[in-house]
Amino acid sequence: MKKINLASYSPISDIKDNLVFASNGNLILCYQVMLPEIYSLSEKNFDELHSTFFQAFKSLPASFVIHKQDVYLKKKYSSEKLPEKTFLEKATHDHFKGREYIEHQSYLFFVLTKNKTLNNAKYKNPFRNVLKAIPETLEVNIRDFISTVSDSVSYINNSRKVSLVSLAADKIKIFSESYFNGFNEACDTDILLDKSGINIGDNYFDLLSINSELCFGESVQSSKRNEHFTSDDFIFHQGFIDGLGLTLNENHIVNQIIYLDDKQKWKKLLDKKIEELSKSSNFGSQNKVVLQKIQHIQDHINNDDSSRIIRGHLNIIYWTDDASKLQRIRSRIKSEFKELDIIPYYPGGEERKNYFLNSYFCFSSNFSNEDLYVTDLKHALCMLINNTNYKSDPTGIIFNDREYNIPVFKDVWDEKKKRIKARNFAIFAPTGEGKSFLANNILRQYFESGVRLVIIDLGGSYAKFAKLYPGSYAILRYKKGTNLGINPFYINNLKDLTPQRLEDLADFLFELFASGLKVTKAQSVSTKKILLHYYQNVPIPHSLGSFYRFIEENQNNLHDQLKVHPDYFNITDFLHIMSEYVGNGIYSFLFKEGLDLTYKIEDKRLIVFELDEVKDNKEILSVMLKLIKSAIQRTIWRNPAEKGIILFDEFAKQLKFENVLESVEFYYQAIRKQNGAIGIILQSINQLPNNSTSASILENTQVIYSLQNEKGYDELKKRLNFSMHDLNQLKSIKNNFVGPRIYTEIFIKIGKESNIFRLEVPKEAYAAYLTDGWENEEIMRLYEKHSNMEKAITEFTSKN
Repeated sequence: MKKINLASYSPISDIKDNLVFASNGNLILCYQVMLPEIYSLSEKNFDELHSTFFQAFKSLPASFVIHKQDVYLKKKYSSEKLPEKTFLEKATHDHFKGREYIEHQSYLFFVLTKNKTLNNAKYKNPFRNVLKAIPETLEVNIRDFISTVSDSVSYINNSRKVSLVSLAADKIKIFSESYFNGFNEACDTDILLDKSGINIGDNYFDLLSINSELCFGESVQSSKRNEHFTSDDFIFHQGFIDGLGLTLNENHIVNQIIYLDDKQKWKKLLDKKIEELSKSSNFGSQNKVVLQKIQHIQDHINNDDSSRIIRGHLNIIYWTDDASKLQRIRSRIKSEFKELDIIPYYPGGEERKNYFLNSYFCFSSNFSNEDLYVTDLKHALCMLINNTNYKSDPTGIIFNDREYNIPVFKDVWDEKKKRIKARNFAIFAPTGEGKSFLANNILRQYFESGVRLVIIDLGGSYAKFAKLYPGSYAILRYKKGTNLGINPFYINNLKDLTPQRLEDLADFLFELFASGLKVTKAQSVSTKKILLHYYQNVPIPHSLGSFYRFIEENQNNLHDQLKVHPDYFNITDFLHIMSEYVGNGIYSFLFKEGLDLTYKIEDKRLIVFELDEVKDNKEILSVMLKLIKSAIQRTIWRNPAEKGIILFDEFAKQLKFENVLESVEFYYQAIRKQNGAIGIILQSINQLPNNSTSASILENTQVIYSLQNEKGYDELKKRLNFSMHDLNQLKSIKNNFVGPRIYTEIFIKIGKESNIFRLEVPKEAYAAYLTDGWENEEIMRLYEKHSNMEKAITEFTSKN
């Protein structure tokens, strides 16, 4: 048994920024690889990534070593980044704390070795210290090395899908210590090496490798079908060796080491090898197989000017704290290789020790020809892992990843507009798929982060969620024959009558008595003149009825007094049309004179307008939306710096009427001047009329949520210009409503980025978001009993 003492034989002499001076004389530039999210890549994307790496590496000098190392560690989710101030935040924090997942870190090391021929003996002591001090003669080599690597790094970073970030000195030290400490935490230990295996602290290590051309089957490719998600009507892709990545779900490291060789040298060597094998091919079938493979490589080199011959080594190091489990993990890895038509080599004894030590980045130039396969660079790059865990933004709405259901923050607000220019959003899903549930989850988190919410609801889906925040919400519910208590003409004093307020009031009047007609500048100026004259001459209280009477009483001299041409303000038309809304008019109840209740919502951050009883009346709904717009302008939008969201739920019911769509379009235009967003919820995108107004709304909607739809997603793809991979992602949606982890899958597209996420919530949030059924009724009964929604939910969840 051998024990390695790293304190006496450190593999690193010095580190400057991300440049490592190894004790064996190697220079290594170290980078962390920022990869795209798993499941986010199409077949075309995999091909593009393959091309990016090939173009970046193909011109690097001979004798360079490229070492890509993907480290997968079993972890438990700490929940430390999750907020825990409110009732539902605490429930979410506790629900996910301790959940197991795999953490993935990807590294890329560029190695300049002292041995330019890269012609090593079979076994070499990697800890032999040849560099006592950094010689000054290295300076020129270092400059050239950094310059050459920088060109490759810049090329990769100019691609859209992947980037390299310089690895800081402290992170390099931590990684080195972790590697030789066997990834044991909270203690330092020794590496014990013997013929039976590798033992470091509590962990037992083993490995499998690809070290010869004979390991490979007929071909490799940049991607393959993902059989788990692929169905009869769509194909989902994954990287060629992705089965050895995150989905392996074990502690392991995937090492791919590439020795860049001189093409002309290999041409000569291959010619010589073919000549030798041709003479001995009759002495055994194995010689014939090898001869055919080498001839295939030679043909490829001769026919492809861009080819680059490399020697390569691939291995998977895996470990567990229970030695008896190593066999099971090894069988699983072999099965993955078998699917790829690859036969791995299982090293033992001295070979295993050699592979483990030389898989550390300072020593990866130490492999001998017996440990390396010979192939083309394009072939070798098919063996890269090109995706990683779901990426969590610094802030955002919490969803869950598709692999482990752990929380992921997605910044769908995008304050700095890096991904989207308009943060408006739309939710699409058929009845019963959970549209309101999803909206509750999104809006609740927005609200708790300080965003002001206005919900225009025709279904009664948000009252329970609102009642979790007593003192912060207002629910204005329309009841037949009553008004909402919104008086758009209300002012405290003349100082409130700003130019913008006059503009808003004029627009409000035009929408009532000139709906659908194009308003000229002259008409707008005339109306504002009359409004100002009214406020200057009529005492408080002001109202639509008061304004109507003022026009009626002064109709004979109003035009002359204000120098307004009758064509610009037709008093007869005005009095006739507006008579429906005042006095004994059939809709006069909507503007019944009395106290303006808008003050009730001025200091509320969560305002719900429940219009369920009016959803089938075109005229009343249209006026209600105009009144709500008036209230929003006077309260929500007074402070442009304040974040705000306006949500139209059950939007299809509102869209039955043409003028409603035009009214909603106003919000989309006005929201640009505010620090806000508009949200709409639809069962199908076909419920949005196919006209210029709808096209404008969709163009300004850059965050899309879609739940499962058994009828398909073709119209969604067509009208939102989704890619084929977007469509394949949508078709791969699968929900799970049984077992300990119940979740819904959601397609989320933010600008050009898309992926499938999951929505799993704690039982308290589930209860808060319910909108119908016996469970909802029971919670509301408990609320009536306690007058406290937290108590009601807590009592309900403890019993159920």
